[in-house]
Amino acid sequence: MGKKESEISAMEIDDPKSESSDQILPRFSINVLQLMKSSQAQHGLRHGDYARYRRYCSARLRRLYKSLKFTHGRGKYTRRAILESTVTDVRFLHVVFYMAERAWSHAMEKRQLPDGPNARQRIYLVGRLRKAVKWASLFSSLCSIKTDSRTSLEAEAYASYMKGTLLFEQDQNWETGLACFKNARAVYEELGKYGDLENQVLCRERVEELEPSIRYCLHKIGKSNLQTSELLQIGEMEGPALDLFKAKIEAAMEEARSQQAASLTEFSWLGYRFPVSNPKSRVSILKAQELEKELQSPTAESLPAEKKLTIFDKLFTAYHDARNTIRSDLVSAGNAESVKDDLNGLDKAVGAVLGQRTIERNQLLVKVAKSKLNRKRDDKNDKVTRPEELVRLYDLLLQNVADLSDLISSGRDRKPEEIAFEEECQRTSLAFRAERCFYLAKSYSLAGKRAEAFALYSRARSLAEDALNKFQSIAKKDEGTIQELKTLIKECRANSCIEHATGIMEEERAPENLSNRMSTISLNNTAAQVEEKYLLDKLDVYESAVGDSNTKTAPKIERFPPALQSIPRNPIVLDLAYNCIDFPVIENRMKKKGGFFSSRISSLW
Repeated sequence: MGKKESEISAMEIDDPKSESSDQILPRFSINVLQLMKSSQAQHGLRHGDYARYRRYCSARLRRLYKSLKFTHGRGKYTRRAILESTVTDVRFLHVVFYMAERAWSHAMEKRQLPDGPNARQRIYLVGRLRKAVKWASLFSSLCSIKTDSRTSLEAEAYASYMKGTLLFEQDQNWETGLACFKNARAVYEELGKYGDLENQVLCRERVEELEPSIRYCLHKIGKSNLQTSELLQIGEMEGPALDLFKAKIEAAMEEARSQQAASLTEFSWLGYRFPVSNPKSRVSILKAQELEKELQSPTAESLPAEKKLTIFDKLFTAYHDARNTIRSDLVSAGNAESVKDDLNGLDKAVGAVLGQRTIERNQLLVKVAKSKLNRKRDDKNDKVTRPEELVRLYDLLLQNVADLSDLISSGRDRKPEEIAFEEECQRTSLAFRAERCFYLAKSYSLAGKRAEAFALYSRARSLAEDALNKFQSIAKKDEGTIQELKTLIKECRANSCIEHATGIMEEERAPENLSNRMSTISLNNTAAQVEEKYLLDKLDVYESAVGDSNTKTAPKIERFPPALQSIPRNPIVLDLAYNCIDFPVIENRMKKKGGFFSSRISSLW
């Protein structure tokens, strides 16, 4: 049943104009697993949003109560139980199902709090799971009477899963919890053999989701020899049914780290040994060291880049937590100089290790970007790397190396290990400068600037040769870096020759190109008008006016600002003959102003 069909069925369930309850209805049929999966996927659990799913269950129950006219009083709440005699419509079974789902989602919402549930919240969480088990058991018992055999089996598997989840959270009765999970798995395995293809796929997915919980129960009972790494691999699986399992694994790992942290009394770095007294700092450093081992293991090469980046993010979070704890201890240390010196040294050491891992992460990003540099764009969603992006990444790497070198050289009395580490930073910085200069030359080459590209390729070759000499002069040679520098020198030489030849060819063709362009010049600029066609000029032609997404050309929708146009106007008359005309004297015709006194005064004057 597709999404549209499930929506239609839901609408039919909500329709108050259904058959009368006085009629003898046949046994109902509900695809419980499909109903649960579609509701969870469409209302938040695809992204782990249990609060949104709980709100959906509440709204769904409100609609069902209203359509069934099964309200609980007006004003004062009056509880109305759902019994066998009450279930005269399939919507009553939906009410019980969504009550169980609402209680379960509320419990999982409490489980996913940022710092985990405290003692009071955990009591509330277990109470909500008990409520979910109560409603799931009622749902199973009603379905065994009112529905067909398949729905009854699915409801029984659902109730078994809820009971197993409660026991899983309580950390007790592992044998009973194992039996519940096995019962649910057996039901879904049998149901997966029948029905349509979509139902079989859902059942197989449900079996795979139940398998980690079964294996963990066997591990707690002692009937399985699972290692910690295998449990972590199981915890990396996705699905709403595995969220509680992941939280349990994380809690177990935190407890194991707390026990191991007692033995972590000092942190070693470049010949120094700094004491670690705070338990929180110990746990954070221990977690970071475990993630470092995971990145440096032989199986790390087969991991995808996205997985490695996720591990790096967790590692950075652990080291940042350790540094925050150390700095809090520095504030509360007071005037104890010896304690403050140890904490300052520990902070410097953790910061240096964090800087090294940051450089490794950025090198991984460079590796991913290089793999996409020369790739052809076959898919619209496949993004091709530009040389400017690699230049930016190498700028970040140079800044990381400079920060790390400044941190190392900040001490007064330095050990030989620190001096050797600083020299290594200088060699690494020189290699990064050569790589940055190479990709900067590539960007100039793509822009058609041959002289600048040739100069930059020559500069990159010079830097790469200097870095190669320094890497070959040390006793402990890094063969991988040496090979990369040799390849870079060859590419710089080849590209500089190409740029030189291309520049000479373009210079030879310059007069011919100039004459061709001069021959196309027109006074009325009709050629330019033909070349630049805008969207409003070609509305009758199916042709894009936006342009290629890889280029930086502006979309040609309409000319702006618009071009000037000639428009008709009234004529402008310039009266130039005005000064050459002798006009007649008409003063005797003009009306005299003033009275008797004004005329007398004027005559006297």
